Amino acid sequence: MTKIYNYIDGKFVDPSNGGTIDVFNPANGSVYATAPDSDSNDIQGAVDAATAAFSSWATTSSEERSKIMLKIADLIDENIEELAMAESIDNGKPYWLAKKIDIPRASSNFRFFAHACTQFASEAHETVEHSAINYTLRKPIGVVACISPWNLPLYLFTWKIAPALAAGNTVIAKPSEVTPMTAYMLCDICTKAGLPKGVLNVVHGYGHKVGDAINRHVAIKAISFTGSTKVGSEIASIAAPMFKKISLELGGKNPTLIFADCNYDNMLEHVVRSSFSNQGQICLCGSKIYIEQTIYEKFKLDFVRRVQELKVGHPADPTSKIGAVVSQPHMNKILSYIELAQAEGGTILCGGQQIKPEGYENGWYISPTVIEGLGPDCRTNKEEIFGPLVTIAPFITEDEVLALSNNSDYGLSCSIWTENLSRAHRLARDIQVGIIWVNTWLLRDLRTPFGGMKNSGVGREGGWEALRFFTDAKNVCIKF
Repeated sequence: MTKIYNYIDGKFVDPSNGGTIDVFNPANGSVYATAPDSDSNDIQGAVDAATAAFSSWATTSSEERSKIMLKIADLIDENIEELAMAESIDNGKPYWLAKKIDIPRASSNFRFFAHACTQFASEAHETVEHSAINYTLRKPIGVVACISPWNLPLYLFTWKIAPALAAGNTVIAKPSEVTPMTAYMLCDICTKAGLPKGVLNVVHGYGHKVGDAINRHVAIKAISFTGSTKVGSEIASIAAPMFKKISLELGGKNPTLIFADCNYDNMLEHVVRSSFSNQGQICLCGSKIYIEQTIYEKFKLDFVRRVQELKVGHPADPTSKIGAVVSQPHMNKILSYIELAQAEGGTILCGGQQIKPEGYENGWYISPTVIEGLGPDCRTNKEEIFGPLVTIAPFITEDEVLALSNNSDYGLSCSIWTENLSRAHRLARDIQVGIIWVNTWLLRDLRTPFGGMKNSGVGREGGWEALRFFTDAKNVCIKF
């Protein structure tokens, strides 16, 4: 049994109330750790530490901040096996996936923003007719909060705190109480890398206690949040009267568009991955697949066959392609949507049930599920499910599939599979999402803006967008 602590002012501490939260291993359903059940008193302690550290960190040169962040990145790489195993146990994802994708991306986040902050230049404008020059200074905001989700625990935790630290802010971070382990381990790495005390403070606990205290604290000037649309709406309503800066990366219900002229074999391989990676628990997974009518039957047969070949099993098994979903309540939610889909008239082509691998019968496994026969306005096709479940449907014309894609409250991402470049450009222009992939999926460049439209969020992360969010712009005009 591992005991997780808060990390405040450079020290590991118990929550002020002494409360704990059970942390479960999704692979077998057992409690394997405890995390702090923190409250507003712990947030106040973190705010005090972050406030005291701010002036020194804000005036530390970008080169020195960069050096410390690069050391953090190196230490993440040096501890990749331990971090990947912890991520797998905590989240239920296959160990090989955590080691290949999630943990390397965490170190890449620190490395990218370590370099970016040294290149974040001020703009200057000469006003010839008035013999003046204007220049822009970008200054760190102060104490900021980063709230990250459970699906990509260290990956998205570092995606937020790295640019915040690089820009010179001090940070109060709240990882998900469902998957707190790698955030806890990162604190020790930050200490070893020489990050000054109080610059990063990690407070564990429930959203309705710790998250709410973060949202309402007047000293916290900005909040970067990734999670559900419902919680994002609550954060926005609290932050607005206090004029906090907010960045909200929220839900998705992402379409995948497959045209008959695509590179079929390449498409099939990628669409299996985009549907079921991380048990479908990625906000960018394509959960609604639209296939041109002329290849619909062929795709259905080939896709279902490939999905049925995906092994569901213990995350430590290197042959497992699908691990456990993150929690029992989440498993029950996904299973309820499978029942709903059938009630709405859908036909299950494969999957659709809980799996109980031998020796791990108490784990939370669901077979990857493909459903057809559902209309565009049913709940299954409109609501975010966030699990190993996709729906498929045919289309005839480009205009039809464009309308189907835009018939959504969400607008995060879309994948388009076609060899017709003109069509790809037209659809990329007109589909109402923030991220478009053409003939690929989840091919990320950290320099590009990341975020969605409509109920998928407000603001953008990544590259200069992240550094702009975590700084305030100041205009200086000097008359000659």
